[in-house]
Amino acid sequence: MWLCLGTLVAELMLGQVPAERTNIQTLLTIEPGQDNPRNSEGDIIDLKDGRLCLIYTRFTGGGSDHAAADLALRLSPDCGRTWSEDRIVVRRVDGLNVMSVSLLRLATGEIALFYLRKTSHEDCRPMMSLSTDEARTWSEPTVCITDEVGYYVLNNDRAVQLRSGRLVLPVAWHQGPGRPRDSAGIIMCYLSDDNGRTWRRSKDSFQGHAPDGRRITVQEPGVVELKDGRLMMFIRTNAGSQYVCHSPDGGETWSKAEPSALASPLSPASIERIPGTGDLLCIWNDHSGVHPYPAGRRTPLCWAVSKDEGRTWSRSRILEDNPDGWYCYTSITFLKDQVLLAYCAGDKTVGGLNRLKVCSMPIEAP
Repeated sequence: MWLCLGTLVAELMLGQVPAERTNIQTLLTIEPGQDNPRNSEGDIIDLKDGRLCLIYTRFTGGGSDHAAADLALRLSPDCGRTWSEDRIVVRRVDGLNVMSVSLLRLATGEIALFYLRKTSHEDCRPMMSLSTDEARTWSEPTVCITDEVGYYVLNNDRAVQLRSGRLVLPVAWHQGPGRPRDSAGIIMCYLSDDNGRTWRRSKDSFQGHAPDGRRITVQEPGVVELKDGRLMMFIRTNAGSQYVCHSPDGGETWSKAEPSALASPLSPASIERIPGTGDLLCIWNDHSGVHPYPAGRRTPLCWAVSKDEGRTWSRSRILEDNPDGWYCYTSITFLKDQVLLAYCAGDKTVGGLNRLKVCSMPIEAP
């Protein structure tokens, strides 16, 4: 059953929309431990020999986003049922930490590893390394943003390669040397047409504004390529929903960002295309009222599908719904008839947002 927002609200008022759940299987929970107070966002990629590779942020210096952290790798030979021990693949060399991983199989067959290197509160930029041997070794990292030092946020599982071969990194800028911090954010993309050797900033960069003109917070953008060749960008905001805009030219220019029907707190969404059906899958904290939970919390974690390229979405279903929990920064990996989700999970009663979960859900019709 496909619902526009108005129909959804009407059904809610009549009490006709029961909560529906999807059974998920927890494959891995990486709990905090001694000298490891937090395990956070990551990404998963399937290797050519059938194994899965997970790389995630392993904190050692505290639980804050600016605490010391390295990137740890684990391998699974059996679709996520068992995993190897950690192997540190990127160590923090100087500054604050490294975090926020995207793993991308390039058209060349190589695996690209993107992550943020945070050297200060004014310098946080994406790095890129390549593996030609299925994640056994990695090239020396290169900086993706060289035109202007600044604090740029690239979320995990956000790097994409278009059908044209172009690489797109959607980022939010928040601060730079000698410039005041802008918590509300400025959205832009960095683009590469030579497999990541060189990068340039998109022609458009923009602030976020509500329909009444007031400025809003825009952060942690993501992009997905649509069937007609346009890009759709989805953006975390403090305005009650994900905002959406479109690019007709591979990320160079963008339409005005506007509210979508994906009601949410100040928390990111993840949207990717289901290989078998061509539909779009969205994972986010649904705050439409279908599943009533405290305002502002990153719960419940839900999913929905769009059959019309993001214009409308199916009624959401619950994946996790602990009212004391947080669920966010989800990576999506498709495996035959299953979807692997790796996301930050926490509970305010047992240490907060300090663990990483990997779960499996079936690909099913909504």
